[in-house]
This record gives sequence, structure tokens and C-alpha cells, in this order.
Amino acid sequence: MTTAASTPLSNPPTGRNLPAAIAVGVAAFAAVAGGLLFLPWLFVAVIGLGLCLAVVELDRALQRKGIHASRLPILVGTGLSFVGGYAVSLFQFGLSPVAFVMVCAAGTMLAALVARLSRGPEGFMRDAAGSGFIVAYIPLMGVFVPLLLGAENGSMRLVAIISCVVVSDVSAYAVGSQLGRHKLAPLISPSKTWEGLAGSIVFAGVAGVLLGVFLLDTTWWVGLIMGVALSLGGTLGDLVESLIKRDAGIKDMSNFLPGHGGVMDRLDSMLVAVPVGWLVLHLALGA
Repeated sequence: MTTAASTPLSNPPTGRNLPAAIAVGVAAFAAVAGGLLFLPWLFVAVIGLGLCLAVVELDRALQRKGIHASRLPILVGTGLSFVGGYAVSLFQFGLSPVAFVMVCAAGTMLAALVARLSRGPEGFMRDAAGSGFIVAYIPLMGVFVPLLLGAENGSMRLVAIISCVVVSDVSAYAVGSQLGRHKLAPLISPSKTWEGLAGSIVFAGVAGVLLGVFLLDTTWWVGLIMGVALSLGGTLGDLVESLIKRDAGIKDMSNFLPGHGGVMDRLDSMLVAVPVGWLVLHLALGA
């Protein structure tokens, strides 16, 4: 009999299914871009669903290490905080966005602890820590997406952040594969190099300047800070997810996205970068 802790979460490393990867990538891009520009509630629903799938993936990875988080209350809290974050950003309801984030995180964690009580004291601290890790990593980070979307010119802010992270990822790969000589974190992600990180920072900084000036109507130095901060945040997010997968002994977080692996494999950079981008733009441009 196999268990969640012993069942591999990914296919053997035989290469990606390119047609499936392209089809899923195009469909995901169309849903995200179309929702972001024309149907923001659809965008919120799609990304909220993605974060719920990410919760499932991370919970399965933790189970491989004998950690059993309270999945159901975390899933409910993730959905409510994501949809509620957008509603609070639009309509206020007497709550500041930051206060709402804190209330959601605390409420979700409290519900997870209550749900764990029924399983007794054995392993309680371990499982509670696992629940706290999931709450901090996914819903707490992810709720900054609807907070951004509900801000003034929010769609354009989010477009700028996503664009900078994409430029950062692509340039890190391109520069690293051509010029990379010095390993950035060989025990975590052997393919990452300091040269790739430098290229990521430079190109994301340039993208930030252009997007800041022409899309967000702000000064060049705000755009530069945004681009550099997003590059560093995205790199950190990528390394954290690589650590999780190596510790759990898996190649991909799941096979939810054919040809791409799991949802977490696509959102790793964004999860850390979006709160960083929100903070930079909130301080520079206001709510």
C-alpha cells in the first residue's frame, strides 16, 4: 500500500512534453491576460484557484517528510483571503489592505490549529509548523495580487510587476547559459550562476525603468528600484522552491500543468516578487 509520503509527485525526468507545454502555456497566458485586462474578477478567480492547487502541492510535499498540515482550513482561508482581498481593495469596508492581510493570515492559522487538535498531541508542533509554513508561503504572499489589482491603476501595476519578473527569469537563463561560470547556490540549484543573476538584475532594472516611465507614469529611479527588487525577490522565490523540492526528493511539485509540472513550479518567482513589488509601488505611488 502506498501513501502520500511515499508516492512520487512527479514523472521521471524524461523531458517535457513540448506540445502539451505550449498548449497549457498559451491557455494560461490567455486566461490571465484576458482576465487582468478585461475581466478582473475572472483573473482573481483563476489565480485564486491556482493558489489553492499550490496549497495541495505544498501539502503533499510536506507529507513526504512526515508533516501533516491542516489542508482544508488552509484551502478555505486561501480562497476567502484572495477574493476578499480584492473586495477590500475595491470597497474598503473600513479595513486597510494591510489589516485585512493580517486578519486573514491569523484567522487561517487559527482554523488550522483548531483542526489539528482532533489528532492528538503526537507530532502537533511539527504539523502546526507545517501549516504555518503553508499559510505564510501561499495565501499570505498571494493575497498581495488582489491588493495590487484593487489599487489605483492596479491592473497596470500588476502588468509591470509580472513583466519585470518574466524579463528577470528569461535574462537570468539567457545570460547564465551563455556566460555563467560561477555557481550561485550549487547545493540548491546547480544551474543558477552569479553571472545569470547579474544579467537578471540589469535587464529587470532596464525593464523597470521603461515600465515605470511609460506605463506607470512615475520617475525612472522608482522603476529602477522596482525592477532590481523584483529580480532579487523572484530569484529568492525560485531558490526557496528548489530547496523544498530537493528536501522532499521530487523533480516537480505535481503534474497539474502538463508539460510544466506543478502550479508552484510556475508561481515560485511570483509568490515572493509580488509582495516586494506591492511594497515598492505602495510607498512610491500610494494606495
